[in-house]
Amino acid sequence: MSSNHIGEIEIAMPQSIAADLNVENSRTGPGVLAARRIAGGDLILDVAPRHGRARSAEEYRNSLAAQAAQLNGLLTDQHPAERLAGFRRRVAGPVVFTTSFGLEDQVILHMLRDKAIDIDVVTLDTGRLFPETYELWAESERRYGLRIRAIYPQQQALESLIGRHGINGFYMSREVRSSCCHVRKVEPLNRALDAALGWIVGLRADQSGSRHGTALVAVDDRGLLKLSPLFDWTREAVRSYALAHRVPLNPLHDRGFLSIGCAPCTRAIAPGELERAGRWWWEQDEKKECGLHGRKFGEPATSTPACTGEGSKTTGGASP
Repeated sequence: MSSNHIGEIEIAMPQSIAADLNVENSRTGPGVLAARRIAGGDLILDVAPRHGRARSAEEYRNSLAAQAAQLNGLLTDQHPAERLAGFRRRVAGPVVFTTSFGLEDQVILHMLRDKAIDIDVVTLDTGRLFPETYELWAESERRYGLRIRAIYPQQQALESLIGRHGINGFYMSREVRSSCCHVRKVEPLNRALDAALGWIVGLRADQSGSRHGTALVAVDDRGLLKLSPLFDWTREAVRSYALAHRVPLNPLHDRGFLSIGCAPCTRAIAPGELERAGRWWWEQDEKKECGLHGRKFGEPATSTPACTGEGSKTTGGASP
């Protein structure tokens, strides 16, 4: 290993401008000069723009909003599989699909593999998932012939969190629960999306009251385009597709666990409840999220996670 390390920098740019074409996936392989950093060991000698000037945060935000509007116009009337393919063709940079192995994510994974859409498939392993979820993870890799990349919490931040609040301290207050979600999910997601220009998720507009406004393509607060290809499908439509195509599903769904997250924070729902009612059920407010999908680009954070521990970091602002 070379010992002449010079330093690290982050560069805000609207799109990828270089990539290593001698790898299987030039969008996600080593040497990608992407929107926020260089994903490789390249030495930067000059980053000054050759022509014109760098765009401001507002200009970049407006550019993303215009691109999202264009994609919504082009893709909304298409089948979700075609939405995925069209999004991949039109986003000129790395695209990441994050799966939690729920019903929607399994259907999206099937469509991606069926259409041979080449993107990075990632999961956030919080360390508190159900055994059934880990089993489905392995089954999905066998079925679709791929390795799903796992992102884990930072060790120091997790140790600090548990040292402060105990192994199940998230039951004690909303603030501690938010801190746990931040350490185990939000910060790892920020790393998973660090070089991405596009993000694919399994949101549906009818999952909960707080998700009624879900659009096909939105601008995420991290400064990237977020695609929800199943945004206008009902749960029954998604399930019917999964059964028709023999998509592997979590057996917990048949036991009333319609939305599945970490085991200590998920219960089966009662008849008539919204499907996300089983998440963080001890909290009474309607909008119960972990922070992965909380804001749109440019909106300020409403609160800062408390006691996340040293080493944790939230990525936001104008950088993609």
